[in-house]
Order: sequence, then C-alpha cells, then structure tokens
Amino acid sequence: MQPVLSPLNQWVQSSPSLLALDTPKKRYTWAELEHEALMVAASLSQQGVQSGDVVTCVGKNSPESVILLLATLEIGAVCAFTMPQTESELETKLSTLYASHQQRWIWSPEVSAERTLECAPSSAEQISRAYSSDAIATIVFTSGTTGIPKAVAHTSRQHLASAQGLLARFRFQQGDTWLLSLPLYHVSGLAIIYRWLQSGATLKVGSGDLHSDILTVTHASLVAIQLKRLLEADIELTLTHVLLGGSHVPLALSSQAAKRGIDTWLGYGMTEAASTVTAKQIDEHYSAGSLLPNRKVKLEDGRIYVGGDTLALGYYRQGAVTPIAEHGWFDTKDLGTWVGGELKIIGRADNLFISGGENIHCEEIEAILNAFAGVQQAIVIPVADEEFGFRPVAILDAKKLPDLNQIETYLKPRLTKFKWPIAYHLLPESLLGNGIKLSRKAVKDWFKEHQELIK
Repeated sequence: MQPVLSPLNQWVQSSPSLLALDTPKKRYTWAELEHEALMVAASLSQQGVQSGDVVTCVGKNSPESVILLLATLEIGAVCAFTMPQTESELETKLSTLYASHQQRWIWSPEVSAERTLECAPSSAEQISRAYSSDAIATIVFTSGTTGIPKAVAHTSRQHLASAQGLLARFRFQQGDTWLLSLPLYHVSGLAIIYRWLQSGATLKVGSGDLHSDILTVTHASLVAIQLKRLLEADIELTLTHVLLGGSHVPLALSSQAAKRGIDTWLGYGMTEAASTVTAKQIDEHYSAGSLLPNRKVKLEDGRIYVGGDTLALGYYRQGAVTPIAEHGWFDTKDLGTWVGGELKIIGRADNLFISGGENIHCEEIEAILNAFAGVQQAIVIPVADEEFGFRPVAILDAKKLPDLNQIETYLKPRLTKFKWPIAYHLLPESLLGNGIKLSRKAVKDWFKEHQELIK
C-alpha cells in the first residue's frame, strides 16, 4: 500500500520551488521547508519520540513552532499547544496530557532546559514517515471560561475539512500570503496553518510587531481594534482579505476597509469544530453568516448544535479520548436563530439570567452598548439583587465612562428598560491582555473581588 502523503509532501511534489514560509530570518520554498521539518523529525525520533506520542509545544508563535508541528505530522506524533503560563497552570495541562508513568515530551524556549526536547535540526537521516490524516494530529485547550480547560483532539482530516469549507467562500490561493497573527494555542491560529497547507500559498511568521509584520501580507485574521489601528496608521497595506473575530465589528470599520480594497469577513466558530462554522462578508445585516461546507448546524429550542466533518474526535485525557458528540451533534451551549439563511447568535445559554421574571441575555445588551460612541467593547454581567433576583451591570472598555443621561437616551429606543444596566464601570487595562477575546470569567472575577470598592 502506498503511504499517504502529508500536506507538506504534496506541495513538495507539485510546487517545490514556490515560496512556502516567510520568517524574519529566512524564506523557505516548499522543498526547503520539508528538508528543515524532516531534520527536526529526525531529531525527535533520535530522542525517542514515536508515532502517537504527544509533544507539548509551550510558548508564543515562532518559525520553530510551525516547523515542529510539521515534523510531528511527518512521524505521526501529536502536537499539543499551550500558552506561556505559570508552573502550576502548565502542570495542570501536562497532567491532562500525560499519565504519571508516561514520558513527557516538552518543547519550549520558556521552560527549564532539563525538561525540554532539543528540536534543533539533526543530521538528515531516513525517518519512518507515519503521517495519517485520521490519527490525532493536534491538541488545543479550550479557553476555560467556565472551569478547567479541556484538551480538544483533532485529526488533520478534520482541520483540512475546516480549511476546505472556508476557502470555498473566502479566496486564498498560491501567490497570497496569510500572516500567522493568532497564537497556535488557539484553534483560530491552527486554522491558519491548515488553510495554508490546503491552499499551497505562503505563510508569514512575523516578529510580533503587527505594523511591520503586516507589510507584504494579503490575508490576516484580526480583531476589530487591530484593523482600526492599521487603517489609521501611515503604512501601505497590501491586505485584500481580513477575517475578523473576537467582538463586535462596526459597519463603519468594514466600509473604511473596503475603500482601501480590503474585504472584511466575520464568522462564528469554536475549538471543538476546528474554528469557523459559519461566515459572511460583512454587510448591514448583523449576523454570523451562512453555513460553510463540511459543517452541519441545527437549532433545538434556540440552542445551537454543530456537526459535520470538522467536529473534533473528542476531549483528550492521558491517552483516552471522550467523544464530544451525541448522535453526531455537539451542544455548543450557544443560543441562536436563523434570519434569511444566516445564523444570528443570541448569546450563551449560561449567559442568560432572570431579572424580575424576565429572561435577559448579556450579549443582547452588549451588542447595543458596543455601538455606542467611545465604547470599544462591553461585557455585561448579572449582579444579585434582593428585589429582582439579578440586575445587569456593564463593564466597558473605553477611555472614560459615558455620560449617564446620554447613554440612557441612546438606550431608550433600542432596549427595554428592565434590560438597562444599573451601573457602568471601566474595564481595567490588566484584563485586556493580548488574547483573541476578552475573558468573561476574568471580568466576573474582577468585579466580584472589587465590588465593594467600586460601588
């Protein structure tokens, strides 16, 4: 039986001399990139990493982390990504990945040397290629907004099904360059890798400075504030397509980008479904877009269930995988409705609360506050109230708190009065971080801790 070719090897055979990877120090053709990946694969093999073993990559994006992923794919190992964190947080994740008797394979520039793999290129030698599109290829952890993060296991087939479906609508092809602007320890970062491997285009790994990294790039995954700052900066943009996520996207921002020749898209997705499930080019109709190929969505009593070819194998723990789907469907715990063939997200089922006998969705209030002048992002949380049970409070990412009379005048025609926040507070800069989205749990924890001080 002929061995299955990895995506990397397929492009080596069809387009060996085309530019594959652009990094601050070197540019690689597909042939050069494969050579580099195979030397790292040889190094892993020499140190004892075998097919099926989990290699944990700890840290921020780098050319080395991309090559490590390609190397693990070639030898059939599993690449688990996790962010830089405290020793105790890392230990929690490692104990999920490895049983007590198992060898821990860790690569990181940020973890003590005695615990890490040496992934410098080894002398080229014959390695045992064991790529399988149906074996576990990657593990990424959920954001953990409601508890201990879960380790989500995907195969390459599932990642590539996700890439194929998006690229059927969102053009990305040879000659284009996508910036790896999101971390590999988020599924949205991994999705960029597999769109690159699906299309045979170019991936750019920058230095971390968005304003310089974006130069010569045609495609990027950004949050709205990043795009806003790029459009306001005095730089020449070569961008043609931007996939936006993380928070509300003002139509005015999309229009501003369109004047520069940039198509802006948004979507709805999750870790368990290998990133994007629905998507659309931004227009005046606010929704999460239409269903992409290779996915399935159904609504039951307003609750969103996802299925299809992109759905993860399951949650990984010490070599065992617990399926996430029941009868082929994953309960997202999100609430939504169909509007003209497009999915409109109402909010999280667990972000619904009852105030005076009425159902209130945090996200409904947030969507309206996000469109108020000066508000970058709003997070609404329920606060216990003796009379009503709970009342909404708004935490705003803004330079200053809006005038109360002005915001109530704004809310009056847009939101029933019992849904109006009873108080507004500024979001502390410490919670902004550099993640893809603001952590609702972190905001709730901050408010609970400081509630008496900010009354």
